[in-house]
Order: sequence, then structure tokens, then C-alpha cells
Amino acid sequence: MSFQKLDELGHKLTAFEHALAILGADEATHMAPGGGEARAEAMSTLAGMAHRQASAPEIGDWISAAEAEDLNAEQKTAVAEFRRHYVNLTCLPTEFVERQTRTRMRCEQLWRELRAKGDWAGFLPALEGVVELAREEAALRASVLGLSPYDALMEQFDPGNRVADIAPIFAELKTFLVDFVPKALEAQAKRREKLPLRPLSGNYPIDRQRELGLAMMAAVGFDLTRGSLSVSHHPFCGGVPTDVRITTRYKTTEFLSSLMGILHETGHALYEQNLPREWAHWPLGKARGMAMHESQSLFVEKQIGRNPAFWEWALPVVEKHLGEQWSKDEILAHVHHVERGLIRVDADEVTYPLHVILRFELEQGLISGDLEARDLPEAWDRKMRDYLGLSTIDAPQDGPMQDVHWPSAAFGYFPSYTLGAMIAAQQWAAIEREMPDVEAQFAKGRFDAVNEWRNEKIWSQASLWSTPQLIERATGEPLNAAHFTAHLEARYGE
Repeated sequence: MSFQKLDELGHKLTAFEHALAILGADEATHMAPGGGEARAEAMSTLAGMAHRQASAPEIGDWISAAEAEDLNAEQKTAVAEFRRHYVNLTCLPTEFVERQTRTRMRCEQLWRELRAKGDWAGFLPALEGVVELAREEAALRASVLGLSPYDALMEQFDPGNRVADIAPIFAELKTFLVDFVPKALEAQAKRREKLPLRPLSGNYPIDRQRELGLAMMAAVGFDLTRGSLSVSHHPFCGGVPTDVRITTRYKTTEFLSSLMGILHETGHALYEQNLPREWAHWPLGKARGMAMHESQSLFVEKQIGRNPAFWEWALPVVEKHLGEQWSKDEILAHVHHVERGLIRVDADEVTYPLHVILRFELEQGLISGDLEARDLPEAWDRKMRDYLGLSTIDAPQDGPMQDVHWPSAAFGYFPSYTLGAMIAAQQWAAIEREMPDVEAQFAKGRFDAVNEWRNEKIWSQASLWSTPQLIERATGEPLNAAHFTAHLEARYGE
């Protein structure tokens, strides 16, 4: 039976994915600096082996034969995902996969070394190599998939995403935000007149912040027997569903950025930990794209972690671990703080989408060839001035060097963040309709009902549906950006 062959293949490919995921997480958290070259070589070899096995010509025959077999509905959907996965894999020759893996890993390792120094000149040659290969990848994929080069890259992160659909949504959102940011700042200033901002103490030992983070992770549903928390240059969620590796980064002068980073990555982890185990070795068993993944992480960070009701429960937990007492209004002034800033991962939810839209626009130019990597600092600075009134021209570490995505060749990923924020707001609106007492549950530290809703509607569905289908099945309507703008106006407006 050809389906049986695909099933067996899935187990083998999952083993490769497991090894590469754990090696990648370790490389970013625990590997000694001197191990970078050998690790890149080892991972490129493994990636090449996995690609050869996953793209072997006979697999196409197995898929065709399986499509004609008497399968149940679940198996038929699994075969369809096998085909989509196979077509995307066979776009790229194995030699290219190995070359790109080595190039992006060495670039990412160099980025970790040079970012803090703002050494753009030292970093640029490595980034140019990554961009060159990203253009080559985009062209290879586009020729097979019948898409534009940038759409072909987005397809790898969110099947079905197209610039023609996203660009108008982002343009409308950009117009709204450029107008709304000053209003949010004015409303914030009025609130500060009534209740001046209480400063953070500036003394938050890392070990106490870590214990606070672990307590919050467990409370919102993270399974600590199947995951862990580490430190990295850039917060991420990696590993595999049975061993999820999440990271954050700490400042001893404040605790909220690390805590919110932990909550965000915990949202990713909850999705991974709750995917159907019986499908784990099939493409069908994977999360449905990065917009949906980001919706789950942003839901935990924004809809839960920045919800005033959450802090009714959380403040005693903060006091226990950090030894500080705060009133709800005092902490919310920090949690809901709006500020035009340079760093995407530290941005508030009002200004954050502008950071994403900037990257979405720039990387389209990088892939098309209309923008060269050497011209990024000036192009970045122009958009930052236009959108947020800030300049990065003399600080590349706060401009095109700040994210890990481009060094690691993740072009086409950034749109997922803002699409995810929109999906998260829409899911919250649906939950409020179905559970009018949801905030009362949060105030008591009860997150099980919300997690059960998300498990039923999102996590357990894995890749059974396209992203638009999944959104509509979960919330009762197609993607509707009005939920996101309404959320911002309600939380940050007058």
C-alpha cells in the first residue's frame, strides 16, 4: 500500500526534523562559540540527507498511487498535505539546501557576534550572501509553483498568503496606525496626569525573573515535562512538540520585557505541545502556518498577558517572586505603555505592526532586486522616519541588524506577525461571545476554558484546513481586521 510507505517515510523524516530542531536550539543557547563552523557543517549535512530522502523521485509515485487508494477522510487529507510538502521540497536541489544551510548558519553566528557592536560593514558581506541565495530560492520556487518570487517564499510560512491580498490590508492598517499612535500617546499622557508613572525599582535578579517566568508558563498551560526555558540573543520557540525549547533575554533593570517574551513564546509552545500526537509524523500534523502560530503566541501575550483581569491574579505571583507590591493601575501603566521605539521585539502592540510593515515592504525589494543589502540602512531609516518619526541611520544594530530573520534567510515570515495579531483579536472576540465571564476566570488564574476553546478550534486541527478556513471555522467569519483596530482603540484610546 502506497499510503503505508508514506506513513513509514513520515517517521523517518520526523527523526531528521527532531535532530535538526534540537541541534538548532542548542546552537542558539548552549553551544560554545568555537563550535559554530562544525555545527553549521553538521547541520547542513543532516539537512541535505533529510532533503534527499524527502524529495526522492519515487515519493511522487507513492503520492499518486495513494491518491487512488481507498482511504478515509483523514488519510486523504494527509496525502494532500504530503503532496503540497513534496512539491515545495522538490523545488530546491539538495546541493542548494546544503549550501544555503551553511551560509545562513554562518551568517546568523556572525550576526550574534557583530550586532551588539553595530558592525554593519563586517556583517554586510555575509548578509549579501544570504540575500543572493534567498533570491535564488525564490526564483526556483516561483518557477515550480507559478507564483511571484516573494509570494513563493511566503508560501513556505503561510500557504495561500499573497502580496495582492496582504498589501491592501497592511496599507489600510498603516494609515490607521500613523493617525492613531499620536492619539494613543495623548490619551496615555492624560492618564499619567491622574496617576504618575511609578518607576520600576531597577533591581530584578535574573534567577528571580526566571522563576517568575516558569510560574507564569505553568499557570497558562505549558507542560514543563515536555519543554524548557533558556536564554538566547533573540527570544524564540524551537525544539519539537515533545521537547519544546523556549527562550527569553533578561535585563536586571526591569522584568516586563522578559516576562512578556516568555508569555509570547509560551503561546507558540502551547500550540506545539497540543498538536495531535497521532499525526506527528505527517505534514498534516504540523501547525498550520506561521500566521496561525503567531496568533497563538500573541493571544497569550496580548489577550491574556496584557489583559487587566490577568494582573488581578498575577500581581501576588509577582510579589512572591520579586518581592514588590504593585496596584493593578500602577502595573498596567507599564504593561500598556505606548512609545515610539526602535526595537520590534520591545514594541507595544500599537506601534508593533508598523515595524512589521516596514520589514514587509523592504524585504519585497530585497527579493525582487529593487533594493540591495548595502542600501538597507538608508532605506530602513527613511521608513522609520515616515512611520514612527525615529532615525536609525547611525545605529544599524537598531535597524537592519536587529532581527535574526534575515541572517537566517527567513524572508517572507514577517507578515505573519501582524496577520497573527489580527487573528488573535478575532479569536478573542469569538471567545468573549461564547464565554462572557472569561475575564472573571483570568482574575482567578483560570485559563483552562480558554485553552480548551483554542485546543478544540485551533491546536487539534493542525493542518486539516487552510488558514482562511481555520479562521472562519474557529470564529464564524473570515479574517476581519476591524477586530484588531477595535481592540487597540478600546485598550489604548481615550
